[in-house]
Amino acid sequence: MIALTQPGYRRDGLRAGIVHFGVGNFHRSHQAMYVDRLLALGDTEWAICGAGLLPGDLAMRDALRRQDLLYTLVERDADAIVDARRIGSIVDYLYAPDDPAALLGRLASPETRIVSMTITEGGYADATHAGPTVFSYLVDALVARREAGVPPFTVVSCDNIEGNGGVARAAVIAHAATRDEALAGWIGDNVAFPSSMVDRITPTTTAEDRDLVARLFGVDDARPVIAEPFAQWILEDRFTAGRPALERVGVQLVDDVAPYERMKLRILNGSHQALAYLGLLAGHEFVHEAIADPVIRRLVESYVTREAAPTVGDVPGIDLDAYRASVFHRFGNPAIADTLVRIATDGAERLRKFVVPVLVDRAERDEAAPLAALLIASFAAVCAAPRLRDAIPDPARDRLLEAVDRLRRDPATFLDDEGLFGPIAEWASFRRDVARAYADIESFGVLSAEDRAIGDAVPPVR
Repeated sequence: MIALTQPGYRRDGLRAGIVHFGVGNFHRSHQAMYVDRLLALGDTEWAICGAGLLPGDLAMRDALRRQDLLYTLVERDADAIVDARRIGSIVDYLYAPDDPAALLGRLASPETRIVSMTITEGGYADATHAGPTVFSYLVDALVARREAGVPPFTVVSCDNIEGNGGVARAAVIAHAATRDEALAGWIGDNVAFPSSMVDRITPTTTAEDRDLVARLFGVDDARPVIAEPFAQWILEDRFTAGRPALERVGVQLVDDVAPYERMKLRILNGSHQALAYLGLLAGHEFVHEAIADPVIRRLVESYVTREAAPTVGDVPGIDLDAYRASVFHRFGNPAIADTLVRIATDGAERLRKFVVPVLVDRAERDEAAPLAALLIASFAAVCAAPRLRDAIPDPARDRLLEAVDRLRRDPATFLDDEGLFGPIAEWASFRRDVARAYADIESFGVLSAEDRAIGDAVPPVR
């Protein structure tokens, strides 16, 4: 049996050079894991202080504090546990509503040189809202640092958003501009916002996961993390106040992360969305079950190979065929037990980020996208089914219900919300494809609709 590895460093001598907003399972399986590796090599300046603003963050803080901010990370493949270790890289956790001054002080401290975040795609919509947000704290801290003569920190977005550094930059500057245009200009000129591409499938922790950790390792851990063995972090090498030597622990530092982002978002994340809606309609619960369904697999592989991958372009050092094959191999890992509901959560925003850019590129090239049309139609069918829709959290629920009302009159009009679907509603042939695919789902069921979309002449992708 795999032994549980303990942190390979003394935690009492660490300094928190990073503040991270959004300490969820993904952060703890990914960035905190990489930092843990670095600390074990003796670089003690880059431990993490967690930061939270939401009620769920308070629950995470309390759970972690009860166990000295340590937690168990278990890597599982289809057959066995590959690795299990206690991660000690998070050394503090500040819940902003309880003590705003403490968080602001930490952000303004010269010790803090990087502020990173996983706030999900929708979190960036808060940029100009009044009241305390991630962006208000960032701007307040940057003002305090400027006044004290302390160099600004670097802001690193770890969210699944194409051009996430630019998105974070725009959000911070937009918030600053609501106060002072000169301040916004200073931030734009002096603060680095490197983009990053992050990848590791990390499902929600279950009671069974907690029981597993207790049974195998004798650890009572309220918040263990189960993840696949694969992990990837590609990060632009642009920092304003120094950076950790992350290249020593497997992070790839590059000049431009855009090709890698585009590859991951359009192939992996786009495939996830296709699996979510097609799989739910077919009655599956888990990702590995959906990818094992031969009809669904054929559809999703065909979508990636024929429609998504051709819009990715060249990715330095990457064989796209090998990357696509690795993605589908990872999806088939039953030990992860990733639910379709989890990857369907916030579906409107995820489709806008992962699938709509593929459609925009194909429309510009005048290339049809019938498989993506079935993907969108399957999303519409899930939205129209109360049993499925009500199980999936989505901040855009009211807008989706309006779209469902339109759908009942004319399926093509489901697309008529530019905030959700961008400009693709104007693509006449795609509207027809979506309407046809939705009618096929309604008339024949999703599996038959997939078969019709691919066509008998298209062989399974190997």
